[in-house]
Amino acid sequence: MQYHIEGMDCASCVGKIETALSRMPGVSDIRLNFATESLELTLTPDAATQPGDIEKAIKSLGFGVYARTSQESTSNTDSDNQATAQRWWQTRKGKQVVGLGMLMGAAYLLALFFPAYGGWLFAAAVVIGVLPFARKALALGMSGTPFSIETLMSVAALGALFIGEAEEAAAVVFLFSVGELLESVAAGRARAGIRALASLVPKTAVLLDAQGGQREVAAASLRVNDQVLVRPGDRVSADGVIIHGSSSLDESPVTGESVPRAKAIGDDVFAGSINVDGVLQVRVEKTAADNTIARIIHLVEQAQASKAPTARFIEKFSRYYTPAVMALAALVVILPPLVMGGDWSTWLYRGLALLLIACPCALVLSTPAAIASGLAAGTRRGLLIKGGSALETIGRVKTIAFDKTGTLTEGKPRVTDVAAFIQPSTRLSTKQSDDEVLALFASVESGSNHPLAKAIVAHAEASKILIPATSHASATAGKAVHATVAGRALAIGSPVYAAQAATLSAAQQAQIEALQHDGKTVSVLFDEQSREALGLVALQDQPRDDAQQGLALLKTMGVRSVMLTGDNRRTAQAIAGHLGMDWEAELLPEDKLRLINEMKLNAKVAMVGDGINDAPALATADVGIAMGGGTDVAIETADAALLTSRVTDVAHLIALSRATMANIHQNVIFALGLKSVFLVTTVLGITGLWIAVLADTGATALVTLNALRLLRFKGANA
Repeated sequence: MQYHIEGMDCASCVGKIETALSRMPGVSDIRLNFATESLELTLTPDAATQPGDIEKAIKSLGFGVYARTSQESTSNTDSDNQATAQRWWQTRKGKQVVGLGMLMGAAYLLALFFPAYGGWLFAAAVVIGVLPFARKALALGMSGTPFSIETLMSVAALGALFIGEAEEAAAVVFLFSVGELLESVAAGRARAGIRALASLVPKTAVLLDAQGGQREVAAASLRVNDQVLVRPGDRVSADGVIIHGSSSLDESPVTGESVPRAKAIGDDVFAGSINVDGVLQVRVEKTAADNTIARIIHLVEQAQASKAPTARFIEKFSRYYTPAVMALAALVVILPPLVMGGDWSTWLYRGLALLLIACPCALVLSTPAAIASGLAAGTRRGLLIKGGSALETIGRVKTIAFDKTGTLTEGKPRVTDVAAFIQPSTRLSTKQSDDEVLALFASVESGSNHPLAKAIVAHAEASKILIPATSHASATAGKAVHATVAGRALAIGSPVYAAQAATLSAAQQAQIEALQHDGKTVSVLFDEQSREALGLVALQDQPRDDAQQGLALLKTMGVRSVMLTGDNRRTAQAIAGHLGMDWEAELLPEDKLRLINEMKLNAKVAMVGDGINDAPALATADVGIAMGGGTDVAIETADAALLTSRVTDVAHLIALSRATMANIHQNVIFALGLKSVFLVTTVLGITGLWIAVLADTGATALVTLNALRLLRFKGANA
């Protein structure tokens, strides 16, 4: 079952609904996302609970609810758009605040001229204002949440009315209503980020038919291999590949990269990117449900649904905090009159004020508000973080392991050398020419997406070399690629792997070492049956432009960087030496796992990679970080993804985590500090009811505003 929930203004609302639903027979797997206002649950078909009972239970708690089909987007519903269009004074809570404000204003005027009647109007304001909260408190108590803020506020307001403090009781109800409205407005701002993401993709596209005709269609109806026209100023309607034309594309809505990127035939484009100048024809590669924006939205929703360890601790703490303060309030009411002969009315008043201080809203909101803002700030910068737990852990990382190719380097190597080995026993010829070797290399690599493979195939195509057909293509992760060409089982691997699986002469080893000494990556082609080495290809990949800056930022933050690569030691040493970092070379995937586990013994470790062979290490590290240009496997396995593939973004990620955790600590101090101060002043009789509720509302506002500061996060070097 899937539902859209309206009216959830803070994290404690989630707990109230979860508690109520968990007590209903046949209901399980409750997943409630505060950020997207979505609820998913499993209902046993033959259970006593019916779908109507679920909706009735949620409505009784004061929340709006309607069933949602699985096809509906959790971020782009009509109700969301309506909610966005409503101003605060048009909402139910806004109207309640305005109405109560007018009623209290009238009561003050009446009390000014007719003191005897002013109290009655204040009493009426209390009854009218507290009624919705009392009804909700009753429903919450019956559903398993007896110590709710609605219960505390209702008891305090009605108790104050009972002892003749109608004016203060009215102030309590009004200020509490204002606090609820502020939470609602803040929650709306927190959710605006996902709605903004969803609005990036245009609703329509210009579809090209086989005859070149154009017609406007819904972007959601596009299918893989459809061809669309993207005019200057248009947003790209789907993820795809340019098949005609060239242009500059502004990808900042998707990746956060502010500088437009030049794109030409064969380049990938993202849905939501803005075409700056040229006319493009794009072949659709992914449907609307699977494009980059949709995946980002899905991952952000998942991230906001997951709870950080600190949030879980705060929620657990609040469960004990509220009953404890309520017990203290009861003691304040009873003990002084009984033990010291105090006035019952005075101490009842102070006990009621303590009830309002027991409200845990600001405390419970302290962590999720900061986490939500941190996730939103990261998404704006192209830092996609999959949950509060990952965001919290990243800041505690002391060592970061980097893959080399496509991570520290551009991932766009180019072929520098092609050499054929003399193999008298080969059945192809007595001496392979360089072109023949290159053709075989390209043939075996033709089915691979690895950057080195793409570079070899592109070099062969640019050299106008005919690439033979292959069959039975496969890969051994981190070791070799295999294929059958002209009836022969061929493989391409690193020199280390080739030395184990084939026979390399001393001259061939010397040739390989000379190329590696120059910082080049060497791949060796060999026959798996005869174990004969047929030739080599050397490639060179340059470090990313920002790699040195990114590693320098990490060093200033007290984070150690180490490069883990399957490449040869000489190439690794050349690149690591240029970047000024530690390194380990000639590693298989299991070697990377071993090293990651060893580093985890001493400190929190992050792994940054982009390939399939990095996926195990990404999953093993305390935090896995995938480069956005990497494989889907790497991105899905990782805890965070850098959409712009900048090394400096790793430092920004750590800085954002640290800023978020500092914000959480500030929020907890605000919440508990204010309550501690007013707890003392209330017991001493210095402050009263309306100050107590103002303190709680003030703490909630401070926590919310402080969390929203994270939306202005500028980065590690800001």
